[in-house]
Amino acid sequence: MRPIILQQPQRIVFGTGCISQFCDEYTKMNFKRLFILTAPPIVPLIESTIKKLNEAGITTLVFDRITQEPSVADFKSILNIAQDFHTDSVIGIGGGSVLDISKLIATLIHSEQQVEDLFGIGLISQRGCWFACMPTTAGTGSEVSPNAILLDERDKLKKGIVSPYLIADVAYVDPQLTVTVPAKVTAETGMDALTHCIEAYTNKFAHPAIDMYALMGIELIAANLLKAVKNGNDIEAREALLLGSLYGGLCLGPVNTAAVHALSYPLGGEFHISHGLSNAILLPSVMKFNRSANLKKYAEIAIACGAPQGTNDDETAQNGIDFITQLSKDCGIPTRLTEIGVPHEAVERMAKAAMDVQRLLKNNPREVTEADAKAIYESLY
Repeated sequence: MRPIILQQPQRIVFGTGCISQFCDEYTKMNFKRLFILTAPPIVPLIESTIKKLNEAGITTLVFDRITQEPSVADFKSILNIAQDFHTDSVIGIGGGSVLDISKLIATLIHSEQQVEDLFGIGLISQRGCWFACMPTTAGTGSEVSPNAILLDERDKLKKGIVSPYLIADVAYVDPQLTVTVPAKVTAETGMDALTHCIEAYTNKFAHPAIDMYALMGIELIAANLLKAVKNGNDIEAREALLLGSLYGGLCLGPVNTAAVHALSYPLGGEFHISHGLSNAILLPSVMKFNRSANLKKYAEIAIACGAPQGTNDDETAQNGIDFITQLSKDCGIPTRLTEIGVPHEAVERMAKAAMDVQRLLKNNPREVTEADAKAIYESLY
């Protein structure tokens, strides 16, 4: 068994209502200037928390203008605001984009490194200030991962920054904060979380220490995503979905994702398609492409999803792909790139751009050439 490094926050607090625990614990520390990054729909949900912090003598600054696909320029603008505020601690309360920006702000708040020089693995030179993450969507798993994604305007491509310094000091994972997430966002982010688990489980560098998280994540998400989409107030479905997302996030540091994510980056970079939607549309086609590389594992994914067992692994694996395809449709997710405004003439340049994401393509169980990428995109028209 090959060596593996498991990287995650020092503490993970999971449970409905645990936002109050954050407040109690934070006020016992010696920090005085908390920079809070969030999104407009979340602000009403955290007003009482902010009030409690202020009453305890904490000065807070709330920044809620993070775009869905934040760019390098967006990050630099927010970093200037955080520095002018003399931030001594950070919390991100939001979806993946909010959490990724929060991680980068906290890590680079006192650094002379430029964010555009840090795309890749292990390039950040030092730890930043204390920070916590609190997800409001069951999707990216960013609250427990060492990854952050930004749009690099120079190449019109989303790129990743990976470093152990991007791991939060604490992750507070409160399902109650996901209840108000709209059905569309619930569906897309849930499919993103499912993709994390599937790509980690079938990854060329998969490992038994991570497989257990990936399989349990697949089981939880497959059984609860549609329930949460149909009824956002179903707290049991929300809890299961967020736990599945958390498991997917724990897969990202040690194993990471593969071709689905690599091929999704050009969709986000050029056409600003949300990360979850990009992954959801690509997932079944990439699974079909990869299936022959590890039939046994794809059959096991099908069983975890609750798909019927076939007469052999090949048939079972196909049943799993059919299940995920139907789940995506039932959740209202489009199946064709034309439905989301991506023209056919973009296929060639998207395939070329995807080839630049070798940090993920190298993980794929089957080699992906530029011609393969083009064929996968073509299959979605």
